[in-house]
Amino acid sequence: MIYNNLLYLITVIIIFTTGSVPDVPQIPFVEALIIFLIKGGLYNYLVRYAHATERVRNEKQYFSVEQKYSLLAILIFAIDVYLLDIKYYFSFLSFNGQMPALLNLAGIALFFFYLSLLWVSARKNYGDIFGRHYSAKEFVINNIKFNLPIVLPWLIINFIADLIKILPFQISRMFASSEWGESILVLLFFLLLAIIFPALIKVLWNCQTIPESPARTHMEEFCRKQDFKYTDIMLWPLYEGKMLTAGVMGLSKRYRYLLITPALLEALTPYEIEAVLAHEIGHVKKYHLQIYLMLFLAFGLVASLIVNPFLYLLLNSNFFYQIISMAKLDPEAALTFWGAIPMFIIMILYFRYVFGFFMRNFERQADAHVFKALGDSRPLISSLEKIGWLSGNIRDKPSWHHFGIGQRVDFLENCRRDRSRVKRHDLKVYGSLILFIILLTVSAGMFWNMPMELGDEANIKFVEAVLKQKVHREPEKAIWQRLLGDLKQELGLDTESFGAYEKALDLEPDNPEILNNLAWLLITARDPAVADPERALALAQKASSIRPTAGYILDTLAAAYWANDKLEEALQTEDKAIVNDPTNHFFYRRQMKFFMDNRWPADLEAWVDKH
Repeated sequence: MIYNNLLYLITVIIIFTTGSVPDVPQIPFVEALIIFLIKGGLYNYLVRYAHATERVRNEKQYFSVEQKYSLLAILIFAIDVYLLDIKYYFSFLSFNGQMPALLNLAGIALFFFYLSLLWVSARKNYGDIFGRHYSAKEFVINNIKFNLPIVLPWLIINFIADLIKILPFQISRMFASSEWGESILVLLFFLLLAIIFPALIKVLWNCQTIPESPARTHMEEFCRKQDFKYTDIMLWPLYEGKMLTAGVMGLSKRYRYLLITPALLEALTPYEIEAVLAHEIGHVKKYHLQIYLMLFLAFGLVASLIVNPFLYLLLNSNFFYQIISMAKLDPEAALTFWGAIPMFIIMILYFRYVFGFFMRNFERQADAHVFKALGDSRPLISSLEKIGWLSGNIRDKPSWHHFGIGQRVDFLENCRRDRSRVKRHDLKVYGSLILFIILLTVSAGMFWNMPMELGDEANIKFVEAVLKQKVHREPEKAIWQRLLGDLKQELGLDTESFGAYEKALDLEPDNPEILNNLAWLLITARDPAVADPERALALAQKASSIRPTAGYILDTLAAAYWANDKLEEALQTEDKAIVNDPTNHFFYRRQMKFFMDNRWPADLEAWVDKH
């Protein structure tokens, strides 16, 4: 379950962090609240129904229901993010974007809320199956503590990054704004995490030191013989200690812990316990913990190598904009959604096949370490057979991260008959790692050398799609029509620009920006059906009366005088522009020279080309 929960929470983090906070939610608050409540109520009903007493009677059924409804919780969480725009309603927590970590914390808390509905419903069956009953509050808190180590590193690094950005020091701002600052922060944090985080996990998981006893003395003596350094050997109360498993955590000897569940300690003989310890020591001797850290960091690089080119192609695709236009979708939300899809696919494929491949083969390497530690694999084989039988006859059950118990036994039997298989397996693992690193390095080199900058056409398409969606959502706001008119005028689409400006003017007839820009269009339009110098002069005069000291508005008014064959007034107006906006006096003087040497509309083409 730990590995499944890891994937679930990584998925939730990707869902919540892809994309920005929308300016306006897609669905009005009341409707969104109704959908949210109905959806949450339906989920609560389903998990209660699934945990009816007659439906969940053993560990296998319990974990099956937990897995199914954890996946459903991810789905309804995605609806909250992509459809109900929950980030918009949580955004006040970030203090105007100064502390995004608080927004991320709220997102994780929402997902844990859904899981809490599942845990409350599962509480009674958990007590019946695992033999310990909790209050609803205790059970939810225990489950959160069990999952917290997965998300806590991400939350902590977010808070550290936010604090660095807001600190009133020049060096912190330089560090936060640099391209390498975040990468260094992530690397240093993960190194620190790998060293001291195990000490925190043992507290969250309520691990207790194995008391002085013959069993502990035997384990300590074995570790000494293996020259294995550790801080403590602890009881791991996973599912009330009834799970049959063991583990090791911590890169540093000072913060390294061996964990073993009470059920496993009780089920195995001392010699079999030695074999299990040999397996865990094998993980450390083969540097698997360090390699896991590298593989986690590599996921970010793999994702960027695939997602960034996909987004590049998407933004250059006419089909993307056609879909947005037909469905009246928010382009930013659509880009976020379609950008998240390949991220999910990459995550599933990477952890299932790449990370899973190394995990399975690392387990075989750790299994094979028993030959070096004990000289024989039979104690470990008998341990695995016991675990398979006592866990509900799962010997032949496949496992994506450990190999099935039967497969592991077969591997050990084959190695016992032919010890050279151990060395060949080591070569397979290290060869695969080298190949992975080479492929990743070559791919990264090719990616950084690819021309991935968006062209002007793609940028314009996206901006146009955003503005059209803003117009659709907020038809009462003139600014979106005005900006759409500006864009269309920039593209030389005079008729479309004129239509957008007219709509903006209807909404705000005294807006000087709209008056000025429409006047400019009526002077500079190449389309005779749009050009109207007389109206342009009236509009420019009105804009100038509202904002009489704005140099760019006075320049438009001067152009309108020139277009109406009033050269003297045009020159006088440009003089006023120079007085009010002296920093641009060279531009205004060039305008005056052009007015004196040319006439509207005969020389309009040359003037438009200059602008």
